[in-house]
Amino acid sequence: MSNQDKKINLDTRKNRPQTLASVFGGFIELFGGRITDADLVNDWANIVGNDTAKIAKLVAVKKTKDKKFNVVLKAASPAFALELSYKLDDIKNSIDKHYGTDAVNRIIIRK
Repeated sequence: MSNQDKKINLDTRKNRPQTLASVFGGFIELFGGRITDADLVNDWANIVGNDTAKIAKLVAVKKTKDKKFNVVLKAASPAFALELSYKLDDIKNSIDKHYGTDAVNRIIIRK
């Protein structure tokens, strides 16, 4: 599918305010921009925040067939694994917000 085949309706307006990342993420995807796992690794602390980055080490990022990521985290200790399980939605939302698209398929916590 070429970029000319994709159509975006710019006349429709969303009901709620959007972040710049979500708006530009659609444009980047339209014009062939790529989301790479190297970006996630390099900006891990900025994406999830320093507090979460201290307790969650990014172990692996695997790209699925539908071009989403399976993110594997290792907790600093078993107690932090429980805390991370409560933060999974926040971590997913932070990654998606950073990329401006629904980038995460699933997050796995290793002990």
